[in-house]
Amino acid sequence: MEAVPRTLLRDRAHAAIRDAIVTGAIEPGAVVRDADLAERLGLSRAPVREAFARLVDEGLLESKPQSHTRVTPVVASDVRDAAAVVGALHELVTRVAVPRLSPADVEAMRTANERFAAAVSAGDVDAALGADDALHDVLVRAAANRAAAATIARYTPLIRRLERRRFGEGGTCRSAGLHGRLIEACADGDGDEAVRITAEIWHTLADLADETDAADETEPADTD
Repeated sequence: MEAVPRTLLRDRAHAAIRDAIVTGAIEPGAVVRDADLAERLGLSRAPVREAFARLVDEGLLESKPQSHTRVTPVVASDVRDAAAVVGALHELVTRVAVPRLSPADVEAMRTANERFAAAVSAGDVDAALGADDALHDVLVRAAANRAAAATIARYTPLIRRLERRRFGEGGTCRSAGLHGRLIEACADGDGDEAVRITAEIWHTLADLADETDAADETEPADTD
């Protein structure tokens, strides 16, 4: 049996820690230690340290040399910035992908949207966001733009943290109706309409960040 390449161990550590941060299993402000997480993941400290460096670069961790590494807070302005970049790239991949979509691709999007709507109704945030990813990933794969795909994957976790937070506060995750309109535009081969709806979907995330910013400003200060 061949040894697992070091790069795969680093990626495994990165994915596990990233997902724990996004889901809130590791909460904003929590101090993380490479030794502790290495033990929990069954890895050596080296790939965990490499994952930490990558997560700092992605904005999910912040590190103070010779002091600590901790999970960043959910900051509305960071989400707005990420949503602007991710949304623009989704518009790009949608425009490229629509002429390339097969009937099977469109059906996969419909199936994902059915799962999305059911998950939102059931209050299952993990399933809702997973179905949302599956729907949009059909377009990302069809576009076959590696730079766009990598950038989307890098910045989407920042957005997901806010979506999860608002979902837990009684909000909703996007709109199955908007998804349905996007799917029909894709099925009709109408790239312009598909791009327009994609922009509308991602503008809702900027609005979500604005609402969160306003809500945070009106919360009473902690006097403890």
